[in-house]
Amino acid sequence: MNTVKFDDIAKTFDERVRKIVWCTFTTLDTSGRPFSRVLHPIWEGRVGWVGTGRHTLKTKHLAVNPNVALFYWTTEHDTVMVRCRAEWADDADTKQRIWNLLKSTPEPVGYDPILFWKGGVTDPTFGVLELTPSRIELWSVAEMRPASRERSGPRSQPPQSGRTSFQPVKKRARFAHSTASSRDAASMM
Repeated sequence: MNTVKFDDIAKTFDERVRKIVWCTFTTLDTSGRPFSRVLHPIWEGRVGWVGTGRHTLKTKHLAVNPNVALFYWTTEHDTVMVRCRAEWADDADTKQRIWNLLKSTPEPVGYDPILFWKGGVTDPTFGVLELTPSRIELWSVAEMRPASRERSGPRSQPPQSGRTSFQPVKKRARFAHSTASSRDAASMM
């Protein structure tokens, strides 16, 4: 495993999150099951901010467990995986600062939050999440791919240089096929 300081990956991290913009944001529901949605964080160095609905399902999830996982992906298979703690920043100064940051940052990273919160920064449904990472992983398939590979030979292992702060999984779990009916599937949504 190649573990580095944030300063060593800051440039690549910033380039990727600015290029990809949207990420999968996964919480654990109140029963401990993963629940994912797509969100649009904005990063200031290693601290992330999300303008989001304050009274939503994620509010209930974060009240039980504030640990979340974020995943960014490009079609070139450059990825960013972030494990972090998500905490509500409800003070007026922080909310105003992040509102201004979202509004003043050029698109596609920034956006005008008034599009979502018509009442402005004091809209009771406007919330700000502060994301504090405990681990950031950067993967690039281009760096992992060997220069040449025999098609008929065994699969070669990716070189260590293509990963940062990642431990490979030795065994993969099997996914159980669900036979839920379409009626059951609709009731789960």
